[in-house]
Amino acid sequence: MRSLFLFAVILTLGIGLIVAWQSGSQNRATAADNASLDEKAIERTRAQVQMLDDLYKNFVVSITATYVGAEQNVPAAKVAMKVFQAMHKKGWHKARLIDATGQPVRRANLPKTAFEKAAVAQLKKGRTYYEEIGTENGQSVLRAATIVPVVMKQCITCHQHRKVGDLMGAIVYEVPIK
Repeated sequence: MRSLFLFAVILTLGIGLIVAWQSGSQNRATAADNASLDEKAIERTRAQVQMLDDLYKNFVVSITATYVGAEQNVPAAKVAMKVFQAMHKKGWHKARLIDATGQPVRRANLPKTAFEKAAVAQLKKGRTYYEEIGTENGQSVLRAATIVPVVMKQCITCHQHRKVGDLMGAIVYEVPIK
């Protein structure tokens, strides 16, 4: 069972790295290039955020459906955080899980930045996506937050007193605009 779990994690991480490599293989824009961002560049970055969101959420759901309740009871979110860190370490983008309940499993998951706090407020109002254009180290970035609801009963293993459909938090992305 453990080898199957490791295979799934490695396969998913590998797919994520391949997708990120393909999307990042174009030259990254410099700060001077970003002086006049065009809407097409922002739209390309939004599409990249959507691809990343689909990838990570499918990853978490697949791992949860396969392993929560099995012999290996490692929360899928914990594995996802390792994938987020690996993607950032490789220089692709930043991503992190943040809490929207006010009762996080880990205090480190509380919203920290002004953007994260604003995003949680908007998600609590029913929005499923929130974004802003900003800069990080002189590079224009798209910051985006997407909802993370309880999607299956296995989620309740770690998030007791919740039901399918409840808002749990968000995945926050910071993706360079190219």
